[in-house]
Amino acid sequence: MTGLLIRDCRPMGGPAADILVAAGRIAAIGPGLSAPAGTPVEEGRGLLALPAFVEGHTHLDKTLWGTPWWVNEVGPRLIDRIEAERRELARRDHDPAAAAERLARAFLLRGTTRIRSHADVAPEIGTRHADALVALRDALRGTMDIQVVAFPQSGLLVRPGTLDLLDRALRNGADILGGLDPSGIDRDPKGHCDAIFGLAARHGVPLDIHLHEPGELGAFALELIIERTLAQGMQGRVVVSHAFCLGEVARAPALHEALAAAGIALATTAPPSRPVPSVRAARAAGGRIFAGNDGIRDTWNPNNGPDMLQRAWLVALKNDFRRDDEMELAFRMVTDWAAAACGFEACALAEGQRADLVLLEAENPLEAVAVQPPRRLVVSHGRVVARDGAAVP
Repeated sequence: MTGLLIRDCRPMGGPAADILVAAGRIAAIGPGLSAPAGTPVEEGRGLLALPAFVEGHTHLDKTLWGTPWWVNEVGPRLIDRIEAERRELARRDHDPAAAAERLARAFLLRGTTRIRSHADVAPEIGTRHADALVALRDALRGTMDIQVVAFPQSGLLVRPGTLDLLDRALRNGADILGGLDPSGIDRDPKGHCDAIFGLAARHGVPLDIHLHEPGELGAFALELIIERTLAQGMQGRVVVSHAFCLGEVARAPALHEALAAAGIALATTAPPSRPVPSVRAARAAGGRIFAGNDGIRDTWNPNNGPDMLQRAWLVALKNDFRRDDEMELAFRMVTDWAAAACGFEACALAEGQRADLVLLEAENPLEAVAVQPPRRLVVSHGRVVARDGAAVP
């Protein structure tokens, strides 16, 4: 792998410096660096240099990104959205491989080099979506890191055969096992937890559980998940996504403490329409929390885009972040906190770290979150992959 020298940039908004890359890693950061003859040189022009971003929760397989506008006339219930998605993707003979690659590359142009994506597994589609993402993960290795979550979007116990399909998806190479609303969808919280924790233990994989259930119903599910995590020694290997109940119940502080003690991380999309876990409360309890976009331009939601700075901005708005120290929390939700909680390689501009970085026009990371300026240069695994919004072969 060739090296790279980026001259005159401002790492994390600090003084002007050069960044020297060798063998895909940051070899040195400092002023006036020299590089071996023949090393490619990029002029930083005083731009802000940031670590590349991390998407902690999305659905690459189901996106309609890059296709004509879909007219959304779906009902208000969760099950309405699930059923409408199933019908529409079947009607248009949706190709999850092509859809996922289009969206993954759109993420890359905007500076995201690590993605955790859920992939639907259900009797109608078998493991086709999960297998497509596994193939994409392998094809983009060395350019982008993708984790594949085998996910029972339509339910698990209420859809006979789904557990066996999840088992097959994991045997086919999926990295993580998903779960979904053990009471609200499966109507059997103990049975659901028995199934997913048992299957995860057999395969030795982490869990990422969608929990949309509101109020005390969601709090009850969280308590079950915490108990199972501790009983099976899975601390640090479980994520609960959404957890809207933490924005609703009075005993949320105690639940945050219990989640932190069990090493369970929270993934939030900070949607404006729902109560959400408080970033401040999660961190005050010693817990881990990070951000993701959820579905992007799909049958659920036309509004999201493949831009993690935009998601950090939405996290800041939802959590009423105004001070600089608060805006830093929003930035970390899409960088190092997300990388650590998902188990990706460390995300930082420091010697020895992988050279995944972004150059853009902003004074510091906080302004980058507030303004979301265009990405002038994206470097992944030590090589330039995008310049001014266009892919570099």
